[in-house]
Amino acid sequence: MTKHFSKWVTKQNIQKNELATALAELQDGKFEANLGGHIYKKRIRFEGKGKSSSGRTIICYKKSDRAIFIHGFAKNQKSNISKKELTAFKELSKILLGLSAEDIEVALEKGALVEVRL
Repeated sequence: MTKHFSKWVTKQNIQKNELATALAELQDGKFEANLGGHIYKKRIRFEGKGKSSSGRTIICYKKSDRAIFIHGFAKNQKSNISKKELTAFKELSKILLGLSAEDIEVALEKGALVEVRL
């Protein structure tokens, strides 16, 4: 996950196992929307709430390669992302999917990315 997303997760008190569950479901083809450009929308459960009334995540995902949480929002804050946000997420996806394994290691070491294990 990106550093920005990690801060949102901490603020929302989302457990790491919820993130791992969301990734496993995404890998199984269970997601709310394929937004194109390797961008997917996936519901995530907030503690004490169901998925439908909790949060939404935006994930950069390329099957058999990598998945990176890039954005999150509570359903009660906004209903969806804007076209401008989607365009930015698609550009970010191109960058993230273009990173080498070494680039990702450096980003993890520097805290720009945070690993979520299944």
